Amino acid sequence: MKDLTPNSWEARAEGASLYGFTDYPTLAERGTTVLARGEGPYVVDTDGNRFLDANAGLWNMVAGWDHRGLIRAAQEQYERLPGYHAFFGRMSDRTVELSEKLVEVSPFERGRVFYTNSGSEANDTLVKMLWFLNRMEGRPEARKILTRVNAYHGVTAVSASMTGKPYNDVFGLPLPGFIHLTCPHYWREAREGESEAQFVRRLARELEEVIAREGADTIAGFVAEPVMGAGGAIPPAEGYFQAVQPILRKHGIPLIADEVITGFGRTGEPWGCESYGFTPDAIIASKAMTAGYFPMGAVILGPELADRLFAASAEFTDFPHGFTASGHPVGCAVALKAAEVILEGADGDEPLIENVRRTMPLFAEGMDRLARHPNIGEARYRGTMGALEAVADRETKAPFAADLQVSERIANACHDVGLICRPLGQAVVLCPPFIMTPAQFDEMFGKLEKALGSVFDAVA
Repeated sequence: MKDLTPNSWEARAEGASLYGFTDYPTLAERGTTVLARGEGPYVVDTDGNRFLDANAGLWNMVAGWDHRGLIRAAQEQYERLPGYHAFFGRMSDRTVELSEKLVEVSPFERGRVFYTNSGSEANDTLVKMLWFLNRMEGRPEARKILTRVNAYHGVTAVSASMTGKPYNDVFGLPLPGFIHLTCPHYWREAREGESEAQFVRRLARELEEVIAREGADTIAGFVAEPVMGAGGAIPPAEGYFQAVQPILRKHGIPLIADEVITGFGRTGEPWGCESYGFTPDAIIASKAMTAGYFPMGAVILGPELADRLFAASAEFTDFPHGFTASGHPVGCAVALKAAEVILEGADGDEPLIENVRRTMPLFAEGMDRLARHPNIGEARYRGTMGALEAVADRETKAPFAADLQVSERIANACHDVGLICRPLGQAVVLCPPFIMTPAQFDEMFGKLEKALGSVFDAVA
């Protein structure tokens, strides 16, 4: 029950806070959950209620909430050099080490790294890099950015313009020059009788047509998540990237992989692009890059873009962009430890990516089992991220009426049984921490099944 007695945590939260991406009617009815501590993949609120967080915070707390190695890395760096920047030809030694590590674990043979404080800022930075580069190389008209409908790339004015979600209209976005192509979601976007291969060919033709209409010389880049995250955990149709990348190459348009969610192991490989068999020209990283223990993002440029941007900056004598906390030494120390913990193994433990690979079949089995419910239209997943799409009618794929708020109700029902999951549109999204045990997967799917049953019994 909502507790608004004087000085309760809920009352204090609602008295002084604004909420992002929060359903305000639900907030008015149920109040704020104020969290006090974390234990492995669980979080505990101020009333002592314990929740299995099936969204790893916001896709990022992949090592759970009490990883001693990550905590120690931050503590030790705070004692050594607690803060600095990466301006004026100065940066911390940890920043140098992390740049080397990110290039080493990237798909690139060499490259350069630029640091931000979030994935939104990293995507914003990438666009400014492309604009700067094209202007310096004599192509000032090359400013347009191609993304996809339902994509999510962030919340700054530029990254929100990249985001193909209708809610950004309330801000008067997108800005001019941001073009959203068809979402590569075969289940929802395919035409009647259209095979998956035909669907991919249609999207490839659309890309060609857009480039022809807009002019290749006006397009600065194509930015895509290997798996759409906040669009609803949507894997691309089979062969999608193999169809679009040659078209982009033919026209000299860089392909940038937004790996804010998929990077560092979520799909079972270090990078989502590796899971889908393509090498981009640049990578955007954040979230699991520090296992959520420090706010940080990065633009990792592959060889060609790195060389061109460095030359353009030298010609201009500067790259006039950056953030006070760019390359923060504590964040870099944590990210170095996170790379070790996730990809290499640390302190005698196996790499967390091995647990992801081992538990991927458990995740797939649980998703497929819940997909048998008549009000689940699709179970989609890659690695240990996925979504269950609720439908009023499976045959027609008709969604429930929007005013029923089905996914919000499912998430609330999950909360009531000690599970945190995320509603997105008519879908419920799961992306649990990398440390999950088989028993915890059973707990997650068992609680979700109970919540689905109660909600569908009420609305179907």
